[in-house]
Amino acid sequence: MDNITKVAVFCGSSFGNDDSFKLISHSFGALLAENSLTLVYGGGYRGLMGSVAQGVKDNNGHVIGVLPEIFDNDKVKLKSVEDELIIKKDMHERKKQIYDLADAFIILPGGIGTFDEFFEIFTWKQIGYHNKNIAIYNINGFFNTLISFLKECVDKGFLSNKVFDSLIISEDANQIIKDIKEKKVILPSKI
Repeated sequence: MDNITKVAVFCGSSFGNDDSFKLISHSFGALLAENSLTLVYGGGYRGLMGSVAQGVKDNNGHVIGVLPEIFDNDKVKLKSVEDELIIKKDMHERKKQIYDLADAFIILPGGIGTFDEFFEIFTWKQIGYHNKNIAIYNINGFFNTLISFLKECVDKGFLSNKVFDSLIISEDANQIIKDIKEKKVILPSKI
């Protein structure tokens, strides 16, 4: 891909119950900074989102947070790590701003909000709203079930193999960084 400088990371606003998620997400933030990639994320310091942002910040990287007005308060911004903080009216505008700013997207473990962001940006790629890379960082096999489900969608004819294959899926952070910079897949029109 041409000129990848800003990467959106979608992940949990909590830590989950596996301590390694927190450590690995912080290390991933450091890797983003080492590769001169600006982090674009949902803002705040909580959970894995905060760990990634702190990892970027601890390694002299650049962090852009995007918050909806509802989270524009001291509870969320208590330990600010952003170099830039953008406030949007609601979650829809927040996601649109993140999508517009990012040159690529990386998904780390998270809950329903993370899945919402992943499926929306994946849908947008399928229908041609963008042609940016999407990567799933499969930390400790967290996404194995999701990957199996997507493969089943392919097997049952609800997802094309080409669209599925457009995803970058790896348990290796360095490979993800390499692939988001180099892989280019142009999907055929859905219409």
